[in-house]
Amino acid sequence: MTDIVTSNIMIDAKGIVKSFNIGSENELEILHGIDICVKKGEFVSIVGTSGSGKSTLMNIIGLLDKPTGGSYLLDGVDVCKAGDTELSHIRNRKIGFVFQTYNLIARTSALKNVELPMLYGGVRARERKERAMELLELVEMKERMNHTPDELSGGQKQRVAIARALVNRPSIILADEPTGALDSATGRKIMDIFHKLHEEQGITIVFITHSPELAQETERILTLKDGRIVDERMGIRYAS
Repeated sequence: MTDIVTSNIMIDAKGIVKSFNIGSENELEILHGIDICVKKGEFVSIVGTSGSGKSTLMNIIGLLDKPTGGSYLLDGVDVCKAGDTELSHIRNRKIGFVFQTYNLIARTSALKNVELPMLYGGVRARERKERAMELLELVEMKERMNHTPDELSGGQKQRVAIARALVNRPSIILADEPTGALDSATGRKIMDIFHKLHEEQGITIVFITHSPELAQETERILTLKDGRIVDERMGIRYAS
């Protein structure tokens, strides 16, 4: 069983290193000793250009990959000591993912797409449907709940994906370039949903983006360059 420490810190990562092809002549270190601390209920952005290490860092924060070196506590749990089964359980219960590519299942209604994580979790059918409808209403997609992804616009797909990310009542949402495939007006609507979730429900959000403009709307901005955090500052929206 992993160690649990009670605190107001959601993410506490120190000295995170990530290397690939370890031990070979092609060994490559992508992350070079990153420290990142995110409080519960905080809205933080990680900004950087392509190749800066953003997705590698997100995979580690989201327990989709393990660091080569360093320590990582997620909501007080030392996840570096956790086995694959426990990591899967923590990931499913504590983390909601929103990706640029939506990852919705084709030929399956918006409602069923949102229900899917609960189906895997053994939630009863009636409860699944009620919860999914509630979340689709939250993201203003209830009237489109019986439509399949190919009948939805990009922004509508992303709203369904956000609803799906919320079904297990996660402690944290990891959003990886969630507006990257959308036009500016649609991206604005998606960003407004994240602000609503943060301000009304107090959900911890880590928002990964290449857009400095969107990052400025978050409480704190971490700039990643060549696998290192080179700058940290407050967003304009939250600056006093």
